[in-house]
Amino acid sequence: LTDVYSSSPALGRYFRSAQEVYFSNESSTVFYQLEFCGSQSTEGFMENTMNPDFIRNVLRQNIYDED
Repeated sequence: LTDVYSSSPALGRYFRSAQEVYFSNESSTVFYQLEFCGSQSTEGFMENTMNPDFIRNVLRQNIYDED
């Protein structure tokens, strides 16, 4: 995840870290905490750039690009 987000043209300058917060062998589930840092004063920053769907789609696009 660190490589995906730090190299992202859209999010790379805001990305700080990714930490695993939960892992389950039974269900193959991993939860990560992503840390971003940016100016909230920019109009639309939180609503657009830091939108959870947008952040997920950056990861999704990276997975599609690898296929």
